[in-house]
Amino acid sequence: MLQGMKTVAAAAVAGALALGAGVAGAADYGKKEFTVVGTWSFLDHWKERESKFWQKILPEATGGALTANAKPNDQLGLSGFELMRLLKLGTYDAAHVVTTYISQDSPALEGTDLSGVIQDFGDYRKAVEAYTPILEREFHEKYDAKLLMMYAWPSQQLWCNLGDKSITDFSLDDLEGKKIRVYSTTLGDFVEGVGGSAVTIAFAEVVPALQKGVADCGLTGTLPAYNAKWWQVVTHNIRIRLGYASSALVMNNNTWASLTPDAQNLIVAELAKLEEEMWDAAQKNDQRGMDCNASGPCDLGEPGGMTPIEVSDADRDKLKQIVSDFVVKRWAERCGTQQCVDEWNATIGKIAGIEASL
Repeated sequence: MLQGMKTVAAAAVAGALALGAGVAGAADYGKKEFTVVGTWSFLDHWKERESKFWQKILPEATGGALTANAKPNDQLGLSGFELMRLLKLGTYDAAHVVTTYISQDSPALEGTDLSGVIQDFGDYRKAVEAYTPILEREFHEKYDAKLLMMYAWPSQQLWCNLGDKSITDFSLDDLEGKKIRVYSTTLGDFVEGVGGSAVTIAFAEVVPALQKGVADCGLTGTLPAYNAKWWQVVTHNIRIRLGYASSALVMNNNTWASLTPDAQNLIVAELAKLEEEMWDAAQKNDQRGMDCNASGPCDLGEPGGMTPIEVSDADRDKLKQIVSDFVVKRWAERCGTQQCVDEWNATIGKIAGIEASL
């Protein structure tokens, strides 16, 4: 849970336990219907967790006082890149956002998920938690928003259409000259580092882009790739971890300030539980996604039949060089201040064993 909210969340839970079953009647939640944008309708975070929180958990916990008109971004005709600007304008009360999608006005937000920096899920969560105070400040100052929760997706890996599934000796060197779908500047830095051409494509548009040859490869999470049916148009999964699609739930500051203390405390307490579910699901679904895209086992349906390519020691060494020479170096230049670099080095950089410099 966000560091600054742990005490508040504990107090809220304790209060709820003390009040017992009558809490909904005794507490003052006010009356509010939130307008909320979720992630993608066909992915499990929305289907199993985000929508459940807004449409079931919150209304039931408040006796119907707090409700939501919550829809996933693709059903609203949104790409995900524009969400924070709409939130700042007050078009929506709350939004689930991918940090690297919405970092145009705050390169510091991008620092939480720099491509290839962290290869271990446990280390990644520690890094995000260490960096959370910086994220809280950036959301507040750049977007007039309150950060309520951080979570992740399964590891972002490479998915390439090589035509022949029997190919098994593919390496990062073979990405030179290929058009690769990305959704963030930092992923574009990785692609340029391997000599490829980065193509920014919204998630919902990737399958036809791969099918038509607009892109040769794409980058996304392991289970999202399966759920979005990338296996129908892609032959290979190159299993190198290039991030975890760090995501946040944020609320417009004016909306948050308008809520009663009881409503704020309950939201924080319930989101503490949801956050744990999100992290647990992302970790479990990482391997699940790889299995489903390959030959199985897959509890979600037909295995995708992709050919998996495990990362060689030579590719791991190449990735470290790209992270140092392209990814971290270019991000530090975008961030642009010594304070930004120092904060990253003291948190994520320390955990990853990497130092950024201007």
